[in-house]
Amino acid sequence: MSLDLKGKSFLKLLDLTPEQISGLIDLASELKDKKKKGIPHKVCEGKNVALIFEKTSTRTRCAFEVAASDLGMHPVYLDPNGSQIGKKESIADTARVLGRMFDGIEYRGFGQEIVEELSDKAGVPVWNGLTNEFHPTQILADFLTIKEHFGVLKGKKLVYMGDARYNMGNSLMVGCAKMGMHFVACAPEAYFPNEKLVAECKKIAEQTGAILEFITDPMVATKGADVIYTDVWVSMGEPDEVWKERISALLPYQVNKKIMENAGAQCKFMHCLPAFHDLKTTTGQKIHEKFGLTAMEVTDEVFESESSIVFDEAENRMHTIKAVMMATLV
Repeated sequence: MSLDLKGKSFLKLLDLTPEQISGLIDLASELKDKKKKGIPHKVCEGKNVALIFEKTSTRTRCAFEVAASDLGMHPVYLDPNGSQIGKKESIADTARVLGRMFDGIEYRGFGQEIVEELSDKAGVPVWNGLTNEFHPTQILADFLTIKEHFGVLKGKKLVYMGDARYNMGNSLMVGCAKMGMHFVACAPEAYFPNEKLVAECKKIAEQTGAILEFITDPMVATKGADVIYTDVWVSMGEPDEVWKERISALLPYQVNKKIMENAGAQCKFMHCLPAFHDLKTTTGQKIHEKFGLTAMEVTDEVFESESSIVFDEAENRMHTIKAVMMATLV
């Protein structure tokens, strides 16, 4: 199947058809199999890619760098201090400079409008490594992982618990709508995705058979779930003062043993990481000292359980990112 993505950017899943999303997942699976078997696939040899990180990351950076290397490319990493983008040089000017030097550009940072403008001006494929609004490479990895464990995506029930207003809640809702899945946002009403995006996803769901629900009661929302998904309650760039508000609002939506048992034995736990499931981080220690919590969005018992597939998910970031780069460059 032709994905028809060569020369195109990968900015958000709303831009792709269900067939293209499925094709990228299948391509990622093929590339993963080749890597496991030690079969070389340097189909992008001689190309160079720029990786712009205004927000740092472990998984996204490593996934892009290893994927680029596996494909035969040379990646150049630009950290928050290694680029003048948006400071001494406009986004448009940066895009036009980098587009003449590189074959592709990854951006991880703030507003979606930044990655959209980069794509508009660069003249080469631009890949969204994360913005405030969307995180499309993560969703491809999530869906590859779900497919590996369940065999199919269509009809599977995914419950996103916590703050569903930002990139992960948005992107999972879009992805589930596109792929005919059953998406549930489980949160206080004030933490549901914005109405405009919900309306857009409902139109997509009419074509794909997806089900979209928005439920405040965790026990109702998680009943029969195939996947329970959560993320940290405070994102990068938000002030520490936000923790008190989020803990007060979201502690009832913590993923714990009771929630997993309510879902059923078939249920898998997923998280895009990093996760505050213990006290082995600086932030975890601070929250414990201030609020007395030993875990936040997920308990250590669930995170370390047999139901947890978070590290399959983390590995799959690299395979799906590789598929995106290959499909848009070759």
